Amino acid sequence: MTIDTRDPVLAKLSLLDRFLPVWILAAMAAGLLLGRLVPGVQGALDSVKVDQTSLPIALGLLLMMYPVLAKVRYEDMGHVTGDRKLLWLSLLLNWLIGPALMFTLAWVFLADQPALRTGLIVIGLARCIAMVLIWNDLACGDSEAGALLVAINSVFQIAAYALLGTFYLKILPGWLGLDTQDVTFSTWDITKAVLIFLGIPLVAGYFTRRIGLRTKGKVWYEGTFIPRIAPFALYGLLFTIVVMFALQGDAIMSDPISVVQIAIPLLAYFAIMWGVSFALGARSRLGYPKTATLAFTAAGNNFELAIAVSIGVWGVTSGQALTGVIGPLIEVPALVALVYVSLWLRRRFFS
Repeated sequence: MTIDTRDPVLAKLSLLDRFLPVWILAAMAAGLLLGRLVPGVQGALDSVKVDQTSLPIALGLLLMMYPVLAKVRYEDMGHVTGDRKLLWLSLLLNWLIGPALMFTLAWVFLADQPALRTGLIVIGLARCIAMVLIWNDLACGDSEAGALLVAINSVFQIAAYALLGTFYLKILPGWLGLDTQDVTFSTWDITKAVLIFLGIPLVAGYFTRRIGLRTKGKVWYEGTFIPRIAPFALYGLLFTIVVMFALQGDAIMSDPISVVQIAIPLLAYFAIMWGVSFALGARSRLGYPKTATLAFTAAGNNFELAIAVSIGVWGVTSGQALTGVIGPLIEVPALVALVYVSLWLRRRFFS
């Protein structure tokens, strides 16, 4: 596949973001080579752990979360008066409809694959706080509204993620008579993973932003500091993938059909979630910018958190972790395509 960099949408993406699927595939290949060509690398990488997570992977997970959370505009969280309809629609879509939709798709497409099924549900609970701002800007959405919704999702995940995980992985399947004996975890395991891999970078990002705005001002912070640290989120993701595949690449690659099994429900999720959200925004007469923002903040997912939780709870060799790694490969082209759909709808139906 060739990428036309003259395309007005793709031209707005940085080189790193534009070729994100390529970098992820390259990181997978590098991890496989490292694991095969360097004797004893698996033992060295897994010798020191944070809780049950390899120290190198833990550092990579924290690194990929921090720049994202330093970018969040926490100071905008109190400015909800003029956007209450948008806020309530976002909460409905992000925390009720989105997880329920991913739960349904996971059981429809992966009922006989418990690890991959669980990985998808974990992704559905992780609401997007990273790439969504890029998609929102490319689609000419409302940047201030996007920053507000990202800030709310960031804080809400700390409070609700573990409880929702228990509900969708244990309680709801039990109510529906679905077999969950092959899904083993504790609510505390998920809580601990969220507190470590979201809580620590969230606190660091919050205080970085407060101190940066107070000492240097908003123009310097958002125009100079954030662009300098932003690439480290991708570096952390790629480093984590390299280590994962160095540790268990052979086991992961022995079942390539899993990639297709993961991709199908993810593509369905992005299309359905975005379409429903855009239709709700248009029907509620939010105007195009806020409608686009609502759609992209509802359709995207926080794969960084999903990977962190999957590794922290089920381990680096798990199907849950593999599902999280495959996620960005599917999300990037899918959301770029939806940017074009959004811009076409603006020309066609919005004045």
